[in-house]
Amino acid sequence: MAIRVYIDQGHNPSSPNTGAEGNGLREQDITYEVGQRLYLRLSADPNYVARLSRPTPTTQLGTSNAGSLRARVAGAEAFGADLFLSIHTNAAADPSANGTEALVYAVSSPAGRLAEDIVGQVSTVTGLRNRGVIARPGLYVLRRTSMPAVLVELGFITNPGDAAAMRDNPGLFAEGIYRGMNAYYGV
Repeated sequence: MAIRVYIDQGHNPSSPNTGAEGNGLREQDITYEVGQRLYLRLSADPNYVARLSRPTPTTQLGTSNAGSLRARVAGAEAFGADLFLSIHTNAAADPSANGTEALVYAVSSPAGRLAEDIVGQVSTVTGLRNRGVIARPGLYVLRRTSMPAVLVELGFITNPGDAAAMRDNPGLFAEGIYRGMNAYYGV
């Protein structure tokens, strides 16, 4: 039976719930593009069935930040997802902060182990530093989903090198996530 993956492309194209900005880029544009590429990769693999939270670049979820988050969780629940995968870019006041990491409800969990595989593969494929997996049980999309949930921070949009990698090679990030999922699920 195919693994059902709900790909949540973090943030909306316009308010509410827009993402971070840095180096002339917007988080919501990067997450949309990486999500689209991951969707195509998963759709070509009979081991997976995927659905996107934002099937078009103008798809807007919710009329408030809270409503946007609720819509994303509700979409995954309605889809009957086996995995909620939320794609984001990180940001920091210090432009030297760099690398990829993942956030989960609890590190010692199926989501934590999957997140380790995803971050490891994204780091290997892109060359970005592996910052590891961090527990963030307070995040709505991690605590309100009934299935394992992983929030991937691809890289720092505020770091010139990370930003250039995400802008120029979104397919590499999708490939890293895909390889990490394959490693975890053994497919």
